[in-house]
Amino acid sequence: MIPPQALDALLFDLDGTILDSDDEGVEALARWLERLRVRNARHRARRIVMRLETPANALTTVLDTVGLDAPLLGLGERLRHRKNRPAPRFQIVPGTQEALRRLTPRYRLAVVTTRGRRDACAFLEDFGLSDPFELVVTRESTWRLKPHAAPIRYAVQQLGLPPDRCAMVGDTPVDMRSARKAGVWAIGVLCGFGERDELERAGAHLILDSPAQLPEVLGE
Repeated sequence: MIPPQALDALLFDLDGTILDSDDEGVEALARWLERLRVRNARHRARRIVMRLETPANALTTVLDTVGLDAPLLGLGERLRHRKNRPAPRFQIVPGTQEALRRLTPRYRLAVVTTRGRRDACAFLEDFGLSDPFELVVTRESTWRLKPHAAPIRYAVQQLGLPPDRCAMVGDTPVDMRSARKAGVWAIGVLCGFGERDELERAGAHLILDSPAQLPEVLGE
């Protein structure tokens, strides 16, 4: 258990943590499976999307080791907007807005994501979350991305806090490894793609079902 009095700031991943980003992909795949007359199409689609997340995280780790994570992901972001692809439709993890409202008076809040700044800020604005988060760290903020420690270290430095006064909240082993490397507390959530055992192996200090439980766990 993380002692609440040890924390001054909470850093949040977006996809799978606050942003329920898999829904649109799941629905598209489910519709395709339904056309193929696959039974339990949505359930099967969700399982497929969740299984694909691990290779995607592995690729990010490989890119990180050779220092190409930010440049290549940034290139993909620029190509997406150059092709005028429609902006993603955002959905929020249930209970998160209320949880953040309760946490704001006690903790400083920041976002640390591998999303581009445009999409990250659009999501926060859509759900009225721009004010609670005093800092938004995106793929444009640092040369290296999670699982490298650079984005979290950058957030901690910008907040002017010691690492051990901060906690990273995320849904994947990538988030947990990045947090441990940066010297902050690691809080895993199960509302995204990570499984409990892999979050534990990656070094999570605490695992919750979703960020909605944070106020209760931290005594807010």
